[in-house]
Amino acid sequence: MGKVAIIGVGQSAFSRAYPGSIRELAFEAFREAMVDAGAETGDIGATVVCSAPEYDKQRSPAGVLAEYLGLTPQPTFYAETLCSSSSTGLKLAYSLVASGLHDSVMVIGFQKMSEISSAESQERMGRGADIQWESPFGTMMPAYYAMYAQGYMDSYGITSEDLALIRVKAATYGQINEKAVYRKGVELQQCLDADPVANPLKVFDCCANADGASCVIVASEAKAKAMGIAKPVWILGLGAASAPVNLAGRDLFNGLRVAQMAAAEAYQMAGISAQDVDVAEVHDCFTIAEMMAYENLGFAEPGGGKELIRSKETYKEGSIPVNVDGGLLSKGHPIGATGGSQIRTIVLQLRGEAGEMQVKDPQIGLVHNIGGVGLYGNVSILGR
Repeated sequence: MGKVAIIGVGQSAFSRAYPGSIRELAFEAFREAMVDAGAETGDIGATVVCSAPEYDKQRSPAGVLAEYLGLTPQPTFYAETLCSSSSTGLKLAYSLVASGLHDSVMVIGFQKMSEISSAESQERMGRGADIQWESPFGTMMPAYYAMYAQGYMDSYGITSEDLALIRVKAATYGQINEKAVYRKGVELQQCLDADPVANPLKVFDCCANADGASCVIVASEAKAKAMGIAKPVWILGLGAASAPVNLAGRDLFNGLRVAQMAAAEAYQMAGISAQDVDVAEVHDCFTIAEMMAYENLGFAEPGGGKELIRSKETYKEGSIPVNVDGGLLSKGHPIGATGGSQIRTIVLQLRGEAGEMQVKDPQIGLVHNIGGVGLYGNVSILGR
């Protein structure tokens, strides 16, 4: 197995209601990634398309997108692990290249969530839980994460203000991310005074649905050299895990076990520890999710995550910058595109091309992408 690089990344602007089709949405990310890599369609050996299919009106979207983007007759695959679909796609692309089956693979993540109503969207999210034992009782994503938030408040003394500080940070960077849905600053008191969603989570503690697409091109070291890629970003470590779907089989007081296991596996593969990470993208679908990620990834001891946000250590100038592109809380959350967007951010950081969001001289970046309520967990470690 040789080294595997990311040679091109792209992303559409995330929006609340994209006016075009899923083909056109995917093309926006595809075009940016192809220009970034200086690639032609003949350079792409295979495609992995990623989304959560219950939101798509198009059956088998992988074939439709491959045809539209000119990526036939190369093989096309489809991957789905809910919100972590496109980081699962990265693992599949890595495997296809590292095995020698293909010298390059494109990962396209997309979701056009505005094709269905908000009520329909919530119903489908509820069916991400067990449809026999949990979702019939009306469980929704905010309620699930609210249970984790209550458990953390009881165990570690975090407060609603600590969670609000995470949203304030997200809004700080969302303002300078041209791809984000929400580009306005948010004040701490504004977060604390917001309407409740699921106690203790309030409106500003929750990310919003969005339409969007992302694209990541992966290649072997030889292919990257042949294409003259000036700044390849190497895939150093990949970890993945899954958990019981029913929360009756979970520990609600110590974060997401899938993140802990995936991180341990990724760190071991990369030969590093949490202290070696210079910049991170974590799955902040809710503010409590980012708080748990600080600890699950080893950036803080259990219960210590609150000190990181209070001291602004997760800001751009801090010891471990996290979500300095605004995260899901500001960018929005187009389910199938989210992981690829996170990967793009870290690639740009490692290449020194993140503009106003740039962290000083990062060598190693981490992506933490969760599917469902901790049902699936992916951690990807990238380096210069």
